[in-house]
Amino acid sequence: MKKAIVILAVFLGYAVTGLAGISPTTSTLEAIGQLNLAEAHRHPSVSFEATVTCFRSYENLLFVQDGGVAIYVNATTDLKLRPGDRILVRGTVHESFRNYVQSNDITLLRHGSLPTPVSASYSEMIRGLVDCRLVRMRAVVRSAEIVPSSRLLLPAIALRLLVEGEQVDAEVGGNDAAALKNLLDADVEITGVASGHFDNKMQQTGVLFHVQSLADIRILRRSDVDPWSLPATAMDRVITGYRIVDQTERMRVHGTITYYHPGTGLVLQDGAKSLWITTDSFQPLRIGDLADAIGFPDAKNGFLSLTRSEVRDRSILAPVVAPLYTWRDLAEGGNSSRGHMYDLVSIQGRVVAEVRQATQDEYVMAIDGHLTSAIFRHPGSLTRTPLAPMKAVPVGSQVRVTGICMLADADPFLGDVPFNILLRSFDDIAVVAPPPWLSVRHLVVLIAVMVAAMFSVVAWSLRIERRVRRQTAKMASIEHRRGRILEAMNTNRSLDGILQEITELVSFQLDGAPCWCELINETRGGNQPDSALRAGQVYPITAASGTVLGNLVFLPDKSGAEALDALSRGAGLIALAIEKSRLHSDLVHRSEFDLLTDIHNRFSIERQIDALIETADASPGVFGLIYIDLDEFKAVNDKYGHRTGDRYLQQVASRMRRQLRPDDLLARLGGDEFAVLAPNVGSRTDAEQIALRLERCFDDPFAVDETLIPGAASMGVALYPADGTSRDGLLNAADAAMYTKKKVRRELCQALATNGEQHLEPVDSKT
Repeated sequence: MKKAIVILAVFLGYAVTGLAGISPTTSTLEAIGQLNLAEAHRHPSVSFEATVTCFRSYENLLFVQDGGVAIYVNATTDLKLRPGDRILVRGTVHESFRNYVQSNDITLLRHGSLPTPVSASYSEMIRGLVDCRLVRMRAVVRSAEIVPSSRLLLPAIALRLLVEGEQVDAEVGGNDAAALKNLLDADVEITGVASGHFDNKMQQTGVLFHVQSLADIRILRRSDVDPWSLPATAMDRVITGYRIVDQTERMRVHGTITYYHPGTGLVLQDGAKSLWITTDSFQPLRIGDLADAIGFPDAKNGFLSLTRSEVRDRSILAPVVAPLYTWRDLAEGGNSSRGHMYDLVSIQGRVVAEVRQATQDEYVMAIDGHLTSAIFRHPGSLTRTPLAPMKAVPVGSQVRVTGICMLADADPFLGDVPFNILLRSFDDIAVVAPPPWLSVRHLVVLIAVMVAAMFSVVAWSLRIERRVRRQTAKMASIEHRRGRILEAMNTNRSLDGILQEITELVSFQLDGAPCWCELINETRGGNQPDSALRAGQVYPITAASGTVLGNLVFLPDKSGAEALDALSRGAGLIALAIEKSRLHSDLVHRSEFDLLTDIHNRFSIERQIDALIETADASPGVFGLIYIDLDEFKAVNDKYGHRTGDRYLQQVASRMRRQLRPDDLLARLGGDEFAVLAPNVGSRTDAEQIALRLERCFDDPFAVDETLIPGAASMGVALYPADGTSRDGLLNAADAAMYTKKKVRRELCQALATNGEQHLEPVDSKT
């Protein structure tokens, strides 16, 4: 009877599944691999057998293979699996670069042997032809380091390899530092699982090799020379060992032009795919046309691009329609199977500020509680195109912007990623709804209507004509002064001058009664009489939020509704002037200073460098630039969290600032990179002395949230004009000098770590 019930339940289950349009559970890896994107997006259930080829429990990383088919499993299991184990996996399919499985249950069936690894070339791996499969390749080891490999900061071995002259990364389980020394420059044979590095759109940007342990690395030939026995090279001659054989293939892509900035680059979009094309060309191209581009593939900053490109416009109009997205759609692209980097998109928001800068116009928008910028880059100077006025969009307007989505980070495993919208022209920003009706402008219009009404009253009574004329003249003067005050606010004139004009306006309305203001920050404005005179009465000045900003003080020679109205309007103008001044100061500060560390930002220091170069061109001089990169900052974030990492950056900036002279400028370039501009140095020794003081400020650990964090930084010094005569040249020179020091320091640390080294003997591939 029980058996019959079970059979009936299974039958009913399949019947319900069929009625719902859902296929039965998939039972083979080959069937899983054949699921298309739409089918995988429905997350069908699967149950299959396969052999373990690589497993790291602390990362939930599991690769399995059955015959010539392999897949990645996000494994949640307490089993102590090892390569060769035969397992039963139950879970659901998810879409990504390749379909992968999210496990619900894993059962160990038996111990067994690994499948026979296949030989793989770099071309096959970079094209994803052997993705997730167990492969064997021959390589030369260029670097070998112990690094934290997971959120738990567990140690693992990171290798940088040369495979057929191309760079490949490998992650190896284990932490035997003594065994690494014999790997440097060795010719090895490695067995592991092929995978890749990926960008925001889950497009492969490099090759990543997963190796279970050092036992899977067989040394074919050690280096003939111990790297630590090499003769020392003068620091200014290390470039003599630099070699790059560029075998990158030229490629052709085609699509619709969705963005073009002459002399810089353009974007081609083909369906759901889009690509940044870097080109120096200034040829006329029309947005919306089909075009072909030829160039060389690159993956700088984690994003795919085509560099050193040439473009041919087909003159066939095939415009791309920009879908309307929400902030969440664009920000969480890093967590989806396909992000929107470089895509033509539309989004709606409310304009909170607009700023014209030297190289671009920026509209700051509030979207779903987040701030995002729509940016229009000015044409390059070689285009000889006159700079058009910035499109005026009233603050508070609801707008729809269309342009290219530019993400701040390419890591597909982060959470929400900030983004900006790159505009093609001012036509890409359209007002959907005007600001609320109640505004200062409308208030002025209303007052003007009242003045007109007063003039009409004059016509009704000749007896009071003289009085009305006198009153009208006074009101006209008041409105003229008020208009001048509002104009001064909009042109960001000094607050002290505006306060003086407002108190004079109130005094004029009170028939010359003394009037002045006393603000909370002890700022005073107006004509305050001698202290010997009788004390004045106060009228509070409050912000729109209800915060008290100060008092408007007056000697009440006049009273009544007219006096109260004058004081009320005067206090309102003062509150508006203070809030406008604060908003302008905040916007200027945001454009010049880093919000986290409160030091200058990249834009600010680049502007200062350009100014010094212009001065030096007119009157020859020398100045220094120090490039600073914090060592192991990622480890601080991974171990203590981003909040502690931010506080650590703040303390680093504070310490370095105290080591500088009054004329020196410290800036944060981004992330853990800083720079110091030293305008008054007589020689390279002076600049290096400053760098030495900065290095010494890392001698003591940093106390963050009751935790002592040791700090260190690598610094590079560049001198104008010896190391560069342009801003980019100086930055690149200082950056190169910094990386040289970082490499020397890393090699020194490796030398200390491998003191008392053990020799790694060749390992038989059968073991």
